Amino acid sequence: MDKAALSVVIIGAINWLLVGLFQFDLVAFLFGGQAALLSRIVYVVVGVCGLWCVGLLVRLFQHPHEETEA
Repeated sequence: MDKAALSVVIIGAINWLLVGLFQFDLVAFLFGGQAALLSRIVYVVVGVCGLWCVGLLVRLFQHPHEETEA
């Protein structure tokens, strides 16, 4: 689950990079605008994965020499 969540967060970060550099929201482009149901679902999934990765980060700091299981 950690690897999947981190992958989704990275994809979300790339989308934010596109928004910041080019004012182009790839999620909105692909799924029919920011207010479209599918876009909102993607945004929620990215946000939930971001929260999951906060827990991943905490676990890494608690056990810096152990690799976490996915």
